[in-house]
Amino acid sequence: MNTDLDRLLDWYATLTPHSIGRAAEFYAPDAHFRDPFNDVRGVAAIQTVLRHMFEHTERPRFIIGERLLQGQQGFATWTFVCTLRGKEYRIAGGSHFRFDADGRAVLHRDYWDAAEELLQKLPLFGAPIRWLRRRFRATM
Repeated sequence: MNTDLDRLLDWYATLTPHSIGRAAEFYAPDAHFRDPFNDVRGVAAIQTVLRHMFEHTERPRFIIGERLLQGQQGFATWTFVCTLRGKEYRIAGGSHFRFDADGRAVLHRDYWDAAEELLQKLPLFGAPIRWLRRRFRATM
């Protein structure tokens, strides 16, 4: 059975700059999207976030892992893969979705550790973030 969650995740797994225009098939008009860098409402704003991803990274793609659906809510794990300034990044994360009666997402909340998965891998931010992690790490 192809659920609303499956349809949405399949769209993300094959997302291209051209297919961003199909977002209204998967998101309610007033949908709320949030991740560590964005907090937007509405299909047009979600499309802007996705276009920005394609404009500022090379070959971005989502590899969908596990998916869980319970009633009108779903959760999925994923790996976001992209190239930035010639270096490939792999970011592990998860997304929580809530669907309306029409099967479109009204909530999409991405959970991923921006410091660990991205910022500490960048030259300018890496050393200070690693220092902070060592400082606050519990000792055994």
